[in-house]
Amino acid sequence: MIVGIPKEIKVREYRVAMTPAGVEQLTNRGHRVIVEQESGLGSGFTDRHYEQAEAEICGSSAEIFERSDMIMKVKEPLPSEYPLIREGQILFTYFHLAASLELTDAMIQSRCVAIAYETVARNDGTLPLLTPMSEVAGRMAIQEGAKCLERPSGGKGVLLGGVPGVEPGTVLIIGAGVVGTNAAKIACGMGARVYLLDTNLERLRHLSDIMPKNCTPLMSSPAEIRRLLPMVDLAVGAVLIPGAKAPCVITREMLGIMKPGSVIVDVAIDQGGCIETSRPTTHDDPVYEVDGIIHYCVANMPGAVPFTSTRALTNATFPYALQIADKGYRRAVEDNPEIAHGVEIIEGRLVCQAVAEAFGKTCEPAWAA
Repeated sequence: MIVGIPKEIKVREYRVAMTPAGVEQLTNRGHRVIVEQESGLGSGFTDRHYEQAEAEICGSSAEIFERSDMIMKVKEPLPSEYPLIREGQILFTYFHLAASLELTDAMIQSRCVAIAYETVARNDGTLPLLTPMSEVAGRMAIQEGAKCLERPSGGKGVLLGGVPGVEPGTVLIIGAGVVGTNAAKIACGMGARVYLLDTNLERLRHLSDIMPKNCTPLMSSPAEIRRLLPMVDLAVGAVLIPGAKAPCVITREMLGIMKPGSVIVDVAIDQGGCIETSRPTTHDDPVYEVDGIIHYCVANMPGAVPFTSTRALTNATFPYALQIADKGYRRAVEDNPEIAHGVEIIEGRLVCQAVAEAFGKTCEPAWAA
């Protein structure tokens, strides 16, 4: 199979879909890999690194899309890339289709095979290709939120860890999955007072056993969120329904009970956001203010730390990419139910129930009769 790796074009996206080490393993199995020129520089990989892994370097993303059987990306295709996608071509990337009707319609019309990293799932419900970037984003949420709390950034001027004689800041994390738990680890490590909310009682019991004493796991509800928000300096939205649009957990009305200069980091923004006042931002212009509350809603947070996140992503995606390349997508789907969960569009048919429900569309059978 010919695997194409184009350069990412989302604003300040420095990741690349595969490291040279991953490329080397593909080429050793007899596959051809085409890498767009300088696509790995942001992650610390030169064209020479890819050439040493037996990749072909190409100067044009258009040529990569034209020649490749499977395109591997990090972020979803952008409008300028829509016309390049061919019928029957496999696209293996983060799609987050439930957050964008335009993207969903474009992928349906392209008649490609869209396999989403974020919905590849194991039998226990874990999401192996979303997990590494959720780990990065959760940890970054506290890092970026702490920066936004500084007065020059528009925040109220709180040091999350406090100092002797001055109480620490208070962090509210809504959602205790991978993002929320990693956010809590960093916030606790900084010395903040942390409230970690979730609706899964068994999860809360587990977290009560393993988290530090400055973390308080609590059952999530609108009433509990309203009770905590007046004392919060930093709120992190970390809720996830796999493949579906994120539910709203903080309404605009709730902003009125927060302290002016407090910060919200909405990590769920890739899936439409879990804060009513959220809208996607970029690393170039990451924050905005609504009703005195600073919002950080960057839609590709791990792109800011590509040296770490590109390697973490390849560690997770490579085994699945190799199965698809070795077997073709249909055989890979039949042999591995985990990959089957990731298939969202097949040659003009929307086959993901969560995405169909987000837009009131019909979910069709994966395989046409």
